[in-house]
Amino acid sequence: MTAAPCTTGVPTATDAPTATCVFAVCRGGDPAALEGMPGHEEGARVRLLPLGSLTAVVQDVPADRFSEEAVRERLSDGAELERCARTHHAVVSAAARCAPTVPLPLATLYLGDERARAALGKREQHLHAALDRIEGRAEWAVKAYTVPVRPDTPAPAGKPEGPAAPASFPDGTGSGRAYLERVRSRKRARDLRQEAALRAAERVDTALRGLAVAARRLRLHGPGPDGDRRTQVLNAAYLVDGDRGRELAAAVGRLRQEAEADGVRIEVSGPWVPYSFVDGGCTGDLDG
Repeated sequence: MTAAPCTTGVPTATDAPTATCVFAVCRGGDPAALEGMPGHEEGARVRLLPLGSLTAVVQDVPADRFSEEAVRERLSDGAELERCARTHHAVVSAAARCAPTVPLPLATLYLGDERARAALGKREQHLHAALDRIEGRAEWAVKAYTVPVRPDTPAPAGKPEGPAAPASFPDGTGSGRAYLERVRSRKRARDLRQEAALRAAERVDTALRGLAVAARRLRLHGPGPDGDRRTQVLNAAYLVDGDRGRELAAAVGRLRQEAEADGVRIEVSGPWVPYSFVDGGCTGDLDG
């Protein structure tokens, strides 16, 4: 699973010793089981904030450590971003095990409980609609990558590569033309492999959409670290009824063999809290 975006509008708060950090909003279930669990290490224990028919999962955090400037500086550091995101996800996941849950973005902060109630209360109808959409369902993430190949690997079977370039010329002439033709041939092969990979990704997406109640195509990621030369051709999320998760995983298993014939490797993970299918519509506000 990928981390929730940081959306916060937090100026430096010199007149507020603490801020209210909101992790998620729940409905029904038994969110009381969350009382006292740890959140961000700088803050107090996680607690519940009643919001009429809903309940927010919140934590009191030091305002000076969670001001706009402090948050921006901390989350610009990769290790710190990962730590904060893991903490946020742990609290959201615990809430989702207790009740239908809408996760809010990382670092959603307010100047106290009343400001949080006011902002979230304005979104109550929207939050109920999001909860209706995800209740009893989970998110599954599916990614597909082209498998790196040697430059001289032929194009997919049955696909023409164009005329073969002569390896050499007896009199030494034409070597430049031969080189250029080899370059063109390799480019044609790469293009054909890419087209085959994209078609394979579309087949996977079409098949999985038939099992899901909703699906989203997400932004494709670039090459990974440590020399990972794979090219991502599918980055998608599928919202699936709880009793169909195994069916989706089995479908991915069947699709893998066909995709690998086109040089595509498929990865699947889940079930996750449905981050991709909710929009709490709330951004933090500590503008006093």
